[in-house]
This record gives sequence, C-alpha cells and structure tokens, in this order.
Amino acid sequence: MDRFTFLVTKYSKGIVIVTFALSILCALGATMVPVNYDLASYLPESSESTQALNVMDAEFDAEVPNVRVMIEDVSLEDAVAYKKALASAPGVSSVMWLDDVSDLSIPLGAQDQSYLDSYFKDGNALYNVTVESGKETEAAAAIYEIIGESGHADGEAISTAETQSMAVSEVLNAFAILIPLILLLLVLSTESWMEPVFFLLAIGISILFNMGTNIFIGEVSHIAFTISPILQLAVSLDYAVFLLHAFQRARRDYPDSATAMRQAMRESFSAIAASAATTTFGFAALGFMQFRIGADLGITLVKGIIFSFLCVMIFLPAFTLVAYKLVDKTKHRPMMPSFKTVGKYLAPLRAPMLVIVCLIALPCFLAQSHVNFTYGMGSTDAHTRSTIDSEAINEVYGTSTPLVVLVPRGDVGNEVALTDILEADPNIDSVMSYPSTVGNGIPVGFLDPVITDQFYSNNYARIVAYANTPNEGPAAFGLVERMRASIFDVYGDGGYVAGEPASLYDMREVTAVDSSVTNIIAVVSILIVLILTFRSVLLPIILLATIEFAIFINLSTPYFTGDSLNYLGFLVINTVQLGATVDYAILFTDTYLRHRREAPVKEALYRTCGTSFKSILVSACILSLAGFVLWVTSSNGIISILGLLLFRGTLLSFLMVMTFLPGALWLLDKPIEKTTWHASFYHPQD
Repeated sequence: MDRFTFLVTKYSKGIVIVTFALSILCALGATMVPVNYDLASYLPESSESTQALNVMDAEFDAEVPNVRVMIEDVSLEDAVAYKKALASAPGVSSVMWLDDVSDLSIPLGAQDQSYLDSYFKDGNALYNVTVESGKETEAAAAIYEIIGESGHADGEAISTAETQSMAVSEVLNAFAILIPLILLLLVLSTESWMEPVFFLLAIGISILFNMGTNIFIGEVSHIAFTISPILQLAVSLDYAVFLLHAFQRARRDYPDSATAMRQAMRESFSAIAASAATTTFGFAALGFMQFRIGADLGITLVKGIIFSFLCVMIFLPAFTLVAYKLVDKTKHRPMMPSFKTVGKYLAPLRAPMLVIVCLIALPCFLAQSHVNFTYGMGSTDAHTRSTIDSEAINEVYGTSTPLVVLVPRGDVGNEVALTDILEADPNIDSVMSYPSTVGNGIPVGFLDPVITDQFYSNNYARIVAYANTPNEGPAAFGLVERMRASIFDVYGDGGYVAGEPASLYDMREVTAVDSSVTNIIAVVSILIVLILTFRSVLLPIILLATIEFAIFINLSTPYFTGDSLNYLGFLVINTVQLGATVDYAILFTDTYLRHRREAPVKEALYRTCGTSFKSILVSACILSLAGFVLWVTSSNGIISILGLLLFRGTLLSFLMVMTFLPGALWLLDKPIEKTTWHASFYHPQD
C-alpha cells in the first residue's frame, strides 16, 4: 500500500494527463457501442420461443408481423396503393392485407365477412406489417412518412423505434436534472465550492471508462445503457467523498500535501474497498440469471464500480494534488446542520420500530410474491404517438396480437386439423394457413412462390394466428399454453410458437427461477464480506436483515396498492437495493462499534446517530434522487419502475438503518459482544 500511494503521489501530473486522454478515447468508443432493444434476444437458447425464432430465421425470409398500420377513410384502390408503398419501405420485409387472402375482383358484398372485417372495415384499411430486426427506426420513419398524420401505426417494432429515439435524449435529460441536484446537495454538505466538482469529475471519468469499454463486450441492452451510468454515479460518489474528507483531515497533521494524501489513501482504502466489494457482489449476482439481460446489466454495473474504485484511488488523489489549491480558495461555511443531537429524536423510535418491523416483515415477504407482475417493456407515457395510434386502431379493429406457428411440412391433413383447432379458440380471431387461405386442394407448385413462400419453407409450414388478447397477462399466457398443447397433440415435439406473447411467457418461466438464485447468491456473498469486515457471526445477520426488511416492504407495496410491477424491476432491485444500501448499515455499525468500546450501549448509539446521520443522509439522498429522476424522466416502463423502486427502496433502507438497526443493536448487545471477535465493549465496572 505504501508503494502504491507513493507512486500515485509522485507521478500525479502524468496520471492526470493519461486519464484525460483515455477518457476522450472512451467517450468516442461509447458512441460506437450498439444498443440492443430486444428483450426476447436475452432469453436462453433452450427456451421454446427462442428455438422458434431461430427456426423461423433459418427457414423463412419474413419474421413475425410486428406492426399494425391503419389508414382511415380510404378506397379499395387507394388501399392497394398504400400496401405497395408500405411493402417497398426500407426495413419492411412483408405486408399482409386483404388481397393476400381474398380475390379483390369479387365484389365486397360477396367476400368472406370474417376476412373482410379483419382487413377492411368501415372504410379503414388495416395492414399487418413485418419489420426486420435491427431496422425498426428507419422503418418507422418510412411508415410515418407514407401514412402521414392521419394514419396510425402500433406494434412491437414501433415501440422499439420509439424507445430507440428517446433513449439517448432521456439519459441526457436525466443527467441534466440529476447533476445540478447532486451539486446542490454536495455544496450544502461540504465546506468548499470546488469539492463537489472534484467528486463529480472523478466519477464522471469512471462512467466514460465504463461506457467506452462496453465496445469490447459487443453490445449492451437499452436497460444497461440507460440506468448503469446513473446508478454508477449515485452508488460510487461516496468513494470520492470518503477520500477527499480523509485528505482534509490528514492535512491538519501533515503540512505536506503529498504526505497528507498518502495518509488519506491508506486511511480510506479499507472503507472504500469494503463499500465497493458489497456493491460489486450485489451487482454480480445478476450475472447468474438465466435471463441473460441480468448478465448484461450485471457486467456493466460491476465494471462501473471497479472503474469508480480505480478512479477514486488513482485519478482523484493525483488530480487533487494538482488542483487542491482551488479547494482551499473556495472554502465556505457549513450550510447543513451537523445533526449531532439527532440521536435524542431517534432514540424513542427504537422500540416501536422493532415491534412494527417484526410484525409486518412476514406479511410483506409473502405479499411481494403475490404482486401482479408484467414482463414486457411497457410505456409510462400515454401521450406518445404509438400509444395514441394503438387506441385508434383498437377502437376500430380491437386488440390483435400476431402469433406464428411452425410445424413440420408434409401432412396437409394435420395442417387442416391444427388450423381448425386454432380457429375454434375464443382468443383467436383469425388464422392464416395454406389450407385456410389458398385451399388444400390447390397444389403448391401451381402458385407463384411469392404466395407459397409465406406459408412453406423446405422443412416447415407456417400458420399465422391473430389473437384478441394483449401481449401478456393471464389470457395471453393461457392462449400460448393451449397453442403449444394443440401442436403437441397433432405433431408431437416438432412444432413451435413464436411471437411476443410466447417470448413473454418464457420470460415469466425463466425469471421465476432467477429470482431465488440471484437473491441467494447476493445474500451469501455479501454475508461473507460482512463476516470478514466485522469478524462477527451475529452482526452480519442483523445488517442483512435490516436491508432485507426494507426490500420486503418496498416490493410488497404494489400488492397493497393494487398496482402491477415489472418482474425485471423486481429482480434487479432485489440485488441493487441490497448491494447499494447495505453500505449505510456498514457505516452505522462500524461507527457504533468504535463508540461502543468507549461508552455503554445507549450512549454509544446516541453518539453514532449524531456522527453518522449526515453521511448516510447525503448518500441516501443522492441515490434516491437518482431513482426519482429515472422514474419521472423515462418513458420506458421497465426503467421507470426501476427508478421508482430505487427511490422508495433507498428511503426505506435509510429509515431502517436509522431506526430499526439501532433498536436491534441495543436489544442484542450482549449476544453481539459474545459472537464478535475482540469486541472489547465498554462496561462501567471496567
């Protein structure tokens, strides 16, 4: 450690120059990292919907229809012209309309009414459009240009394009709101106008390193792209605060700035390392999810914490030595109270909070698993064009969700049987298969390949069913189960179902297992860190229980309010809240143990509340502000709910650490002493 600190202080100017140069390169690299907006692509290869998509990609040129386009008040001739225009739009691989299932030379009055009402109703033409994966943005722009303001478009590809267009602007908006708020909070809690700038500079550079090095991963999910820089800033800002405050204390004893910095680095290293370790292990648990977006997010967050730790322990000391005189010249009086007497206000809450938490812990634990979960991206903004267009299309045609069935080619009788079963399902409005659309009496070789290629590849037959259910929920998932069972009854194991409901169904099945796995890994790994940190058996259990109780309350709230909760948010916040806020319990307990060696338990708790309240408050405010900003600025349902959970969870963790934890330490003082190595607690008779 001495050698390390000596090198950092000796070569401080060189470190600063190299760091700034690398940060510029990483900033450029960050702009070249592809962002993946398809959650289904993170499902394991073993899931049925993934296998279905792989088969369809290999066998058919066209993917699952993923956009509905409606043109109002249009003639039959103009509707055909619109179809041709849509089919030629960049990124559009196919368009299905009435002329694919009916002969338009036959008068409309003589047409099959079920087909007619599915594509041309009350003068409104509805097209089922397939947009190629990865080309959603250009396809959406082309579709909007063709249909104009009076046309309507909705569907998975439109939502993806909308999310892509908003992602970067929403991240920038979030930072534009969050950074001034954090600066204000840091200015109030420090004694220099420049100190907060140093904090943000160090963590800002570490964020650039993290985002730039994502280029070596290949791509990141839009979830990681949006939340990882904000979480990294909020979680690791404390590291910079610990170091600079230790430096200011060391300067009182060591006039030489380099010597003072070396002392500060030695003094703060263990605290920063322990804090980074618990957060890292909490985030790393996400990597063990079968749903591979957990690994994507976990790797990005872990990498961010490591870069933050390195920047705080290498760049920040070097930069501070180069520019610390700016801190000295911008000193100001403390603007935030010291909170030294806060203990007398918190003390009366110890016993009631112990009782309340013990009474509600089990009900909250049970309630969190009975929340109404959702699995798709969703949207929090009811005023986006896709949301308004979806309402307009649903008003005329109702909800329509495409599902593609792939079965082995060769047995027309089985195709007819399966088509009949699907058409009889109350949640399916229409089915397009070769027998139902063209007729099983017409040989495939008699028709143009443009028509037959929609239904047959060399090995598979494709059937498209349009469901009247939403993309997810009991009705949609029940339909997926029935369709898979029907395929098995007719074809055995040879068939597949593809489409967003099938992907979300598999997502539900996979994430149900992931929840318990990630929780166990996070809890066990953090427990080990706490045991090594405090050399105690009972203290780590108390600290984990404090934060876990806060998590139970946080995640059970939607159950008691009757709201739904995105399951990915549920999974991630379990580990994020634990890894990020257990630091508050560590700081409080570490301070308490020092005071407990000098005073009785009640006096030690009184002093601990006074000396740790401000630091924990500032840290909790920063993290909760980050969650609040994500909640109010994101139009993406997953990111928004993650923000809400982080905002509420951080405040609950803060409340638990400042009220329940003191009560637990007071109640279990004697068992803690007996199960802690070299506790050396103060006793009056000593």
